[in-house]
Parts: sequence; C-alpha cells; structure tokens
Amino acid sequence: MKIVMLGSGAAGSVFAAYLRRGGADVWLVDKYKAHMDKIRDEGLRFCTPDGEEVLTGFKTCSKLSEVCENVDMIIIMVKATQTDELLAESKNCISDNTVLVSLQNGLGNEDIMAKYVSRDRILYGSGLIGTELRCPGVCVSKPEEGIQMRFGALEKSPMSEKAGKALEELFNKGGCNASFDEDVRPYVWKKVIANCGYNATSAVLRLKVGEVFADKNGREIVLNIWKEGAEVAKAAGVGDLWPLLEAEEENIEKSFGTYYPSMAQDAVLHKRPTEIEFLNGAISRYGKKLGVKTPYNDVLTLLISCIEDNYDKQYFA
Repeated sequence: MKIVMLGSGAAGSVFAAYLRRGGADVWLVDKYKAHMDKIRDEGLRFCTPDGEEVLTGFKTCSKLSEVCENVDMIIIMVKATQTDELLAESKNCISDNTVLVSLQNGLGNEDIMAKYVSRDRILYGSGLIGTELRCPGVCVSKPEEGIQMRFGALEKSPMSEKAGKALEELFNKGGCNASFDEDVRPYVWKKVIANCGYNATSAVLRLKVGEVFADKNGREIVLNIWKEGAEVAKAAGVGDLWPLLEAEEENIEKSFGTYYPSMAQDAVLHKRPTEIEFLNGAISRYGKKLGVKTPYNDVLTLLISCIEDNYDKQYFA
C-alpha cells in the first residue's frame, strides 16, 4: 500500500515508522528539510521504550505537489490550520481510489477534506500519543504502553471499509495498537474535549500539564471545560463522555504531566498560529448550534485568539 504522511514531524514520523515496519510504502512530506534529507540519506531512527532501530526505504519531499505518483492513502498530520492550504497541492497524487485520513487534533478536519474527496473516502480518528523529534532523522515513541490509535469512516462504503481494515492491519503489524471502529465519534470527541481542558489552559497559565492539575484553580478550570464539552457531546448525539473524561485525568497526568502541550508551545514558546478554533472554538460553535452554554470554552477561545493576534505587542518574554 502506498501511503503519504503529510506532516512528518514528531507524531507523523512515529506513525510512519509503525506503518513502514508494517510493510507500507511510505512517502514522508514535511518542510523540515534537514529531517527529510537525513531520512533520505540514512533512514529514520525509531526509538521506543523497547529499544531503537533504523528504518529505510522512505521517499521524502518537502511539498505534496512533489509526490509524483497516485497513492492509496494520504494521512494528514499537519496542524488543522494548514490542512486546506496543503491539500490544494494534492492533484498529482490523488486518484479516484485515494482515501484521505485525518489523525489530527480537533473537530472539523473531515469537513475540509470533503472538499477534495467524497465523504465515503474519508477516515478520521485520533490516538493516545507521546512523541518527540529528537533531532533530524530521529523520532521517539514515549508511552510505556505504546501508541494507542483508533479511527473510523466518516461515511461507510466498500472503499472506506477496505482502507480502514488495511490501515488497522499495517499499524498493528508494525507494533502500534490500532483499531478500526464502527463508531469512532466517542473516542475522537473524548480526545478533543480532554485536549480543550489542558491545552489552552496550559497556554494561558504558562504551566506544564501536571502543574495545571496540581493547582486547585487550574484543575477547576480544566474540569469545567470538560463538563461543558461533555454536555455538548451529549446534545450532539455522541453519548455520555463524562465518565470517560473523569477516568482519563490520572492517565493524562501520568503520560503528559511533564509536557508543555502543543498550544502552549505554539502560543508561548514559538508564537505560531494555534488550533484553538478546532478545539475550544469548535466546542463553543457546537454549543451555540445545539443550545448548550459553554462559558469556559468561550473565554478560553477569546483569550488564546487575542494572544495569537497580538504576538508582536506582548511585553513579556
């Protein structure tokens, strides 16, 4: 199976490593030239709690337009804010048999993909991950229990069913615990809501995930964001996610407690565009549509958006 990994940073490289180990023919696409060149010349060094190995045979390039053959699948791992712009370069590699897969953060990525292929050729999902790009050509999968991956079809069809089962098999054969689910919405929404709680809060408070939970006020903010998200999910017909979110708290602290999550890195460390509109902003929009009040998510969305719009004016480091 020919697969493009669109966005081959830390998480994309780790996912690609599992797929390559599973037997896939993988294109890596990323603008980080030193990383792409290192993999092209020497292979990808893949580090896990069980050891490390060098994987070879990848094709690499910096733009999707440089992929010069039709492929079976494009897995999208770029920031949600970049999806539309980068998929616009896909005409050289998308055929009538190509399936698009989003393993990104947030809600709404699948609607962007539907501009490029029909909805029955779209898979989407998420994973419990902890990854690092240690240096060019070296990626790390951190969780002791390994990466957990779940995905499903946006709309069922013979093509999405075949692609989903093939992707599940490749991931599992490569050592990733993957599942192609009948209904992946509860898992995706739970991951998004959990992210909404600690991601934006860490960015605003400038604290690591564990430090947010250790502070009684920080933890209260997170739990209220989660409660709002759970009410929105219930109103959207996804189900009652609150018990799952409550059970997730200890695991989040254990797995990600020492991390600055992605939004903190974007908004505080690097002053880059954030994914706030696909996280708390999406919960707020769904809440308005469904008649569910989301004051905590509303305020966090406004705060992060204001920070993002004024990077050049901030008076602190």
